[in-house]
Amino acid sequence: MASTNSWTIEIESPVAAHRLFRAGVMDWHTLAPKLAPQIVDSAHPVEGEGSIGSVRQFNFTSAMPFSFMKEKLDFVDAEKCECKSTLIEGGGIGTAIETATSHIKVETMASGGSVVKVESTYKLLPDVEVKDEITKAKDSVTKIFKGAEAFLMANPDAYN
Repeated sequence: MASTNSWTIEIESPVAAHRLFRAGVMDWHTLAPKLAPQIVDSAHPVEGEGSIGSVRQFNFTSAMPFSFMKEKLDFVDAEKCECKSTLIEGGGIGTAIETATSHIKVETMASGGSVVKVESTYKLLPDVEVKDEITKAKDSVTKIFKGAEAFLMANPDAYN
């Protein structure tokens, strides 16, 4: 029988929450191929403009175990720097996992920086086990936000 699992990660950043959310979440399909070309070959919106129901696709290099993934935005609150998405195609759907969702919230810290909180929940297909995939997923998420952070620190006028 398939089991539902989850993992969480928190990533601190000196960058303000609203800037990091806009760059690292809402506009990541634009920035990823520029900031992580070794991982993301290309990315683009499939439908929608970034609101609830929008779908975007990320195409990966051979560095990833799958060639692409499509995600649908299920919930977006730009004011609260929060979004939820569902993996709808690629990314292991149908081969290793039945379903996968992510919940990302970027919160302001007293220092003026932010903390990114990510929770990923997934249901594995029967007889599938995960080993280092969770570590790889956490590393990838950390690289996304640290890449966005570096870009924002080098470009203080971007995403204000």
